[in-house]
Amino acid sequence: MDILGISCFYHDAAAALLRDGDLVAASMEERFTRKKHDNGFPSEAIQFCLKRAGIQGADLDYVVFYEKPMVKVGRILQTSLSTFPRSWDFWREAVTAYVSEKMWIKSLIQHELNISPDKILFCDHHMSHAASAFFTSPFEDAAVLTIDGVGEWTTTTMGYATANWNGQGQNAINLFWEQKFPHSIGLFYSAFTAFLGFTVNSGEYKVMGMAPYGEPKYVDRVKKLITINSDGSFYLNMDYFAYHYSANNSFNSKFTDLFGKPRVHDEDFFTAKSAPHRAGEKEAMERNQYYADIAASVQAVTEEAMLAMANAAYEKTGSKRLVMAGGVALNSVANFKVLAQTPFEDVYIQPAAGDDGGALGAALWAYHLVLNQPRKLVMTNAYYGEEYSEGEIKAFLDAEGIPYECFDNDDQLLDRVVNEILDQRVIGLYQGRFEWGPRALGNRSIIADPRSAEMKDIVNTKIKFREPFRPFAPVVLADRAPEFFDYPKVETDPLARFMLAVSPIFDDKLDVAKATTHEGGTGRLQTIDYETNPRYYELVRRFGEATGVPILMNTSFNLRGEPIVSTPANAWWTFSNSGIDWLMMGPFLVGKKL
Repeated sequence: MDILGISCFYHDAAAALLRDGDLVAASMEERFTRKKHDNGFPSEAIQFCLKRAGIQGADLDYVVFYEKPMVKVGRILQTSLSTFPRSWDFWREAVTAYVSEKMWIKSLIQHELNISPDKILFCDHHMSHAASAFFTSPFEDAAVLTIDGVGEWTTTTMGYATANWNGQGQNAINLFWEQKFPHSIGLFYSAFTAFLGFTVNSGEYKVMGMAPYGEPKYVDRVKKLITINSDGSFYLNMDYFAYHYSANNSFNSKFTDLFGKPRVHDEDFFTAKSAPHRAGEKEAMERNQYYADIAASVQAVTEEAMLAMANAAYEKTGSKRLVMAGGVALNSVANFKVLAQTPFEDVYIQPAAGDDGGALGAALWAYHLVLNQPRKLVMTNAYYGEEYSEGEIKAFLDAEGIPYECFDNDDQLLDRVVNEILDQRVIGLYQGRFEWGPRALGNRSIIADPRSAEMKDIVNTKIKFREPFRPFAPVVLADRAPEFFDYPKVETDPLARFMLAVSPIFDDKLDVAKATTHEGGTGRLQTIDYETNPRYYELVRRFGEATGVPILMNTSFNLRGEPIVSTPANAWWTFSNSGIDWLMMGPFLVGKKL
């Protein structure tokens, strides 16, 4: 049985295909169109999934959309009417978008896939999130939290899920509590994202990266905007926000009366901690420090809200296991605190926790809850994207006249690359199927020596062309991770496997990998084992053998503002237009001096 899940028309459009409950393929549309956060109908991602499964659209048993469009339209219309006439521009833009897109999604799916309408299903947005987390986890039962901006009406849910494994138990997800629009942790955080000069729906992780350079001095001020209750509920003071009636603004003049002038979009950000060599620019540094303190404060309040929700979910379910999904579940600093500071012993988040993961969740909902089929899938890696064979890579290199070395012996290739890293060279690592979700986990990564702080500045400014304060990730051998990270069960924890938790580093290891140690002494680590990714593992292991540090610096293989690379041509273009020294593509090694 083949089931295709689709998400689109908000942000991060994606497609995912299940065959008899196993995941065959999954990808965001942006990887093919090269349009960052592409939210259009995911035609190319769908075609990739179908090709990978060896079928046509008409062969599908079901196609499932990740939300209920008409319910969402109803929410937009009702909200617009209740805030009219302030909502006139919002009304005009929303009605135009929804009339042309979501209201006709069923017809569009029929046309694109040549499938009969009785095979098209619609899943509630937050149920898609819940299914994406629980039905990819290893758990027989779990508490459930979904936290994002907004689906149809819902912004947050709490629930309990059980699974039918091999005919034992029952598939069920009971979302027994919800918070409705306009009260939203995701939209609360996004309003501050806009205030701090970043783009909503893509810059939230920059706020998280800015926060360690500040102090949470303004928590009391931030709490004028939100009430957090011990039962997990929360309420926003809507007097400060504009997203419920404006198409262009998240916050209003009362917000700026409280917090001051918004930071200029993409203005250079530096503080005494991030750039002590710029101490002469006192006025700019003081201004930036204020914004860093705001970031630290909103991050602290967001963590408080998530901890309250998690504690309430534990009290209401009694489960020792928790699954989370929704865009807020990508807040890796908060995720670690949920794991470390609540009674939950195990926390699972699948790597595409945002709207892209809704495509997978919609398909899983249909298979397990509509059709009541027993569970199979446990997601232990994220390599579900397109791959290109050695022959395809060689054909591209030859056609473009690109010089390269080809290694028949993988040991020789890996030793050569490790030696280049030891010589402070930066490597573009391109192999296998690209990753599902926003993180590069070793198949489309840029890797380098983590031991000196200078490497962080080199990669940020000369290769990624992005803000110098942005942190990098340490990839560490799973069995060696307990030596470096103060993280319970780190060697087996799935959050660490998917780079979804920021962990404290032991004090005596803070100087070991300076390029990946965040301000405040933490790291957003990725653990790796041989079975999951042999080449990646061997690069880290051999570097550790040579240096005593079984860690490499990892960041996504892309330039600022671009999606992570997909094709060999994408990889070559990024390599050619950056300061990356070597490009490892399968068994081929390309250098700028070859």
